[in-house]
Amino acid sequence: MESALEEIEFLALSPNRVAALQYLTEEPRTRRELVELTSASQPTLGRILHDFEDRAWVRQEDSTYTATVTGKLVSRGFEELVGILETDVELRPIVRWLPADEITFDLDHLRAATVTTPSRVRPNAPVKRVLDLLNDANEVKVVSYAFNEQSLERIAERTAAGEQRFDGVFSSSAIDALADDSKLREQLRNLLTADGATIRIADDPIPVAATIADSVVHLFLRDDNGILQASVDIDEPEVHSWAETLFEQYWNTAEPLTIGHL
Repeated sequence: MESALEEIEFLALSPNRVAALQYLTEEPRTRRELVELTSASQPTLGRILHDFEDRAWVRQEDSTYTATVTGKLVSRGFEELVGILETDVELRPIVRWLPADEITFDLDHLRAATVTTPSRVRPNAPVKRVLDLLNDANEVKVVSYAFNEQSLERIAERTAAGEQRFDGVFSSSAIDALADDSKLREQLRNLLTADGATIRIADDPIPVAATIADSVVHLFLRDDNGILQASVDIDEPEVHSWAETLFEQYWNTAEPLTIGHL
């Protein structure tokens, strides 16, 4: 009996095999229909169906073919494997910078994530990405070890205009960095006076930089030297639930930031 790896190789070496089996899991098909759907030649498709029948993945009923229970299982499992590997390929360039100790959800939930990396022509691309999200969000929550100038300005403008609700919990070092600059300190003071904004300071270090913009979760990814390498964002319930829990964890133990602190 052929090993499972050999069976995986059997499917993987032929996109026509993968497609034919997938089409047969949907509904019974004739050979002519499969030729049209896969663009495989009649002889090629004949060999594929013969191999499938040998493996009991399909059965023939009159002029139609249909996937068996095991055929459907194999097709579904192969599709899941392909999805996992697609996620791996997508995340491979940035996985080393993900906050692995903090992430409790399966990385498979990042399958449809948007990954943004700096480039020579767009060195600020990750920051631009979060600014776009902030500009469209009605409710924003941030838990972070940093509060960049552009985000502060965008949030201050939208909360002052009554267009956004903002709650943020930051490490003390993030707030100190803003307070050391007179212009940024004034922007922060203005934000604190807005009706729709509340900020807290966490005593413990915050190892992530996460923004929740309505249902979208955005993460800044930095290397061990603190240099921004990428960002990733996703609109996915499991990731959103994780981010909300993370935010509440730090928020509940943090102290309110008041103008008197500045």
